[in-house]
Amino acid sequence: MVDMIDIVKRTMLTGIGLALKSKDEVESVLKDLQNRLDLSETDGRQFMEEFQQKYDEAQAKLESRVEKAVQQFMKKADMVTKDELNALKAEIRELKKAVSAVSAK
Repeated sequence: MVDMIDIVKRTMLTGIGLALKSKDEVESVLKDLQNRLDLSETDGRQFMEEFQQKYDEAQAKLESRVEKAVQQFMKKADMVTKDELNALKAEIRELKKAVSAVSAK
């Protein structure tokens, strides 16, 4: 049972590590693994394509989680986002136009 837990833990850590690596680094690891496993070119290509798909999915999930974490941090820190700032600027412009129109009358 301990061996299975260790294998699962290592697999998860490997997956996380690969998700943090660049695309070139992942391709290098995959080519090395392909050579070590002595896969045919067809099997190797299929393996790389499947892994690339999983890598892209993991990368997208990681980016999404980081973006959500940053947004939550900014909200907790009571920081203004760029969109909120731009909305305020637009509102100020409209108010200035309205004041200028009233003052001109």
